[in-house]
Amino acid sequence: MYNSKPAYLGYLAAFVGVAIFLDLIFTGNGVQFDVGGFLSNTSPYMWALLGTSLTVGLSVIGAAWGIYITGSSLIGAAVRAPRIRTKNLISIIFCEVVAIYGLIIAIVFSSKLNDAELATGETWSSSAYFSGYALFWSGLTVGFSNLFCGLAVGITGSTCAIADAADAQLFVKVLVIEIFGSIIGLFGLIIGLLMTSKVREFDAQAM
Repeated sequence: MYNSKPAYLGYLAAFVGVAIFLDLIFTGNGVQFDVGGFLSNTSPYMWALLGTSLTVGLSVIGAAWGIYITGSSLIGAAVRAPRIRTKNLISIIFCEVVAIYGLIIAIVFSSKLNDAELATGETWSSSAYFSGYALFWSGLTVGFSNLFCGLAVGITGSTCAIADAADAQLFVKVLVIEIFGSIIGLFGLIIGLLMTSKVREFDAQAM
């Protein structure tokens, strides 16, 4: 049966957002709904750190989810066919590599972060805002690509274990599909490196 709870939660969040927006408009406080002011008043260093944490967190969630899906099917199918236990561990390795991709990008991001500190009368420069937003969206892109890569590899690895238990000749054929699924995470890694290639270290400018 279709679970409609996530849809109801989305409708509830949209309703609350619209209600807050209308309240600000009709009470004469619409000027507070200023997205540009919010972005310019928040530290770009915070956005960079948030992107770094998201790329690691989402990648680890994707890897853990994939291992959970593949591992449960592998253990269950190994009861019927113990011969699949060793060679199907490659599916677990593919899932774990997804977390390593996120860790690599986080290390690259950390090399762009210096101990920037604003003095009195200084503000962040335009290049600092570019660096912060670039690292944030890069982290979000890599994190979500690794999350979905982990899910794809986990589901395919689960199917590979079950198919191998039924017919050993199907292992290599399904493994090829799993390899193509794991390349999605590599695409995210490359995109993250390209997006951060122009990022400079953070600096400030006097007002």
